[in-house]
Amino acid sequence: MIGDPFLNYFALFLLVFVVVVLFYGIIAIHDIPAKIAESRDHPHQDAIHAAGWVSLFTLHALWPFLWIWAMAYRPERGWGISHPSARVDATPTADFSDLEDLRRRVADLEKNQRSEAQ
Repeated sequence: MIGDPFLNYFALFLLVFVVVVLFYGIIAIHDIPAKIAESRDHPHQDAIHAAGWVSLFTLHALWPFLWIWAMAYRPERGWGISHPSARVDATPTADFSDLEDLRRRVADLEKNQRSEAQ
């Protein structure tokens, strides 16, 4: 007699359960960079997701690079590392009096250059 049939079935169930959990666990871990890229609205979401699947077949060599790639982008600052408060506004702050002053100075410089050339 080999043993109790209940223990044989329990061991078989446990073996199958562990294999299934490991299989899905590895897939879930490899999907982390894709989920990070999706949550950050990364412009390369599809590439990161596809490279995660390729990483499964390359013995996980690409996974750390995919994680870094997904974490490097932020929607509010893009690829840069500057703090949002340190950003320079794109809106012009000079008023028209400054512009007129600059035009007057350029005209004076051009007039002086012409008089020196003659």
